[in-house]
This record gives sequence, C-alpha cells and structure tokens, in this order.
Amino acid sequence: MSAPRTITIVGGGLAGLTLGIGLRRRNIPVTLWEAHGYPRHRVCGEFISGNGQEVLRRLDLLRLLESAGAIRVHSAAFISGASRSPTRPLPAPALGISRYLLDSTLARELQRLGGDLRINTRRHDNDFAEGIVRATGRRAQPTENGWRWFGLKVHATNVNLDADLEMHVFENNYVGVNRINGGEVNVCGLFRGRAGETRESGFNLLRGKPGSRLHERLASARFDENSFCSVAGLSLKPQHAVDKTECCVGDAITMIPPVTGNGMSMAFESAELAIEPLERYSRGEMSWAEARDAIARACDAAFANRLAWAHRLQWLMFSPLLRTPLGKIPLHSDHLWNFLFAKTR
Repeated sequence: MSAPRTITIVGGGLAGLTLGIGLRRRNIPVTLWEAHGYPRHRVCGEFISGNGQEVLRRLDLLRLLESAGAIRVHSAAFISGASRSPTRPLPAPALGISRYLLDSTLARELQRLGGDLRINTRRHDNDFAEGIVRATGRRAQPTENGWRWFGLKVHATNVNLDADLEMHVFENNYVGVNRINGGEVNVCGLFRGRAGETRESGFNLLRGKPGSRLHERLASARFDENSFCSVAGLSLKPQHAVDKTECCVGDAITMIPPVTGNGMSMAFESAELAIEPLERYSRGEMSWAEARDAIARACDAAFANRLAWAHRLQWLMFSPLLRTPLGKIPLHSDHLWNFLFAKTR
C-alpha cells in the first residue's frame, strides 16, 4: 500500500488549524502555510456557541482549550437605544477565549501531532490545485450594496457587565462585549459606512456614542492597545461552497453575520466535515474532484438554512424599527429569542 498523500492547507486560522489537527489524528501528512505567526490578535467575537463545541469535543480539543483558560459564557442581553432585552441564560453555555490564546494553542497541538507548520511564510502559488485546501479566511469585497463593512476589536479590563455577552445595537453598527479568559472582556464591533464618509477613530467607534449604554459601560475601561486590530472589505452575503472552484473551509466559503456568535463554530464545523473526504483522497480511495465536491455539499447542507436566518437577523439588527419604542417587542420576546438562537446554530 502506498503512503498517504500530503494535504496542503493554506491559512492557519481556526478552520485550517482544526483541519490539520483532525487529519494528523488520522495519520495523514499535513503541511500548513500561515503568512503570520502565533500568538497574534485577530478581529473576532471570541465566542464559541453552537455545534462547534461538539466538534472540539470529538476532536479531543475541548479539554485542551479549557485547560488553556477558556471560560464558560452563560448569559446574554441586547441593548438598542432606550430599549434592552432582559438578561437571558443562553440555551447552551458558550466558550469565551481570545484568538491570541486559541490560535497559538491549536498551533502547538498541530505541531505536537507531527504537522508541518510553516509560519511567517506566505505561499505565493495561487493555484489551489489537487491536494490543496484554502483556509485563508474572508475574501475581501470593497462594497456590498453600496456599503463598506469593517470590523474592529480590542480587549479591556475594568468593565462591569450585566450579562456575560452584551450586544449593543446602533444605526450603522453593533458592538459585542463579552467575557473571555484572563479576566478581560472582548469589545468587537461590525460597522458599515458609505464610500467617502469620514470615520471616527477606532477606539471612539468601539466606545459607542456619548450617552449610550455602551459608552457608559466602557467609561472606566482600561484598553489593551496592543490587542486593537481591524479588518475591512467584509462580505456578509451568503455564499455557497459548491460555487467555488477550490476546496475551501471556514470563512473562505462564506461569513455568517457576527451578531449570531456562530462564526467560530462554523469554522470548526467546516473543518470537521472536510476531514473524512480528505483522508479518503490522501489514501487513494477518492479522487480530488470527488473529495472537493463531497466537502462542498456537506458544508452547504450544514450551513444553508443557518445562513439564511442569519441574513434575516442581520437585517433586523439594522432595522430602524429596533430603535423605536416598538423595538421593545422583539427584544422582550422569549419566543423570538429562542427561535432565532436555534435557527442560527
């Protein structure tokens, strides 16, 4: 029997690292290219909610992350203008962990399992041919329906929260504040603006408008300036894996609106869905085209309905209705809360 073929993964974020770990646990040779190093900060909600935790458990990674410092997140609240929801328990506890800690922990595990991790090395060949998986994250898009989308993130201490996760909604942005490891909170926001508009500084945007509950919440916060980072060119329109000509996992397929808190989970899930077809290709039991198509179909089947509901929730977050007195109705509806939570996971 011939030796298994090497799987090359381009991109060392959550999806790429998790895929590499899953393949190494099946003794498949893996080479992973990451343009940067570890640890480093990334724009991310740093909130693992949904099926991703089960993926981590099946891959024997959940205990590893908990030992590294991941904490349980139990409650959430939404605030929009003068309206706010009750502080509700999450239907299932989530995990809070910084990408600074998470990515480096996964990178060490991949190396411990014998994966060839090439950090600070950019793969210049853009031909994602046979045996090569794209895990490079989002694909930049300057505008979407006339809007420019961008994300900002910073860690802070000395922040008192009523819930483990607070989501503050404004006219053209929302900012999530959630507890993570080390006694810090992650302040992460999604913003939109028209081309040519003058923007405030990143810190001012994340603090919220004076007089808002977010601004009051962060009035005494101590920000870790080294953790501040930004990303632009975001596209939130649902994409289909079967439309890609490359084998993709994670955000390289599509992004889910951050308000769902499900982006990290989808990265883990897509990686797990890719493991078996790639193993079969590596061992000569399946052609590359068959493996690529199997992964794409599995990801679309797992995510299509979730993405459709997330798109509706994204619309609701930016609807003027939510910032009127009538906004109290959806914010106070336990039925709607549980329904949307279930549909976006």
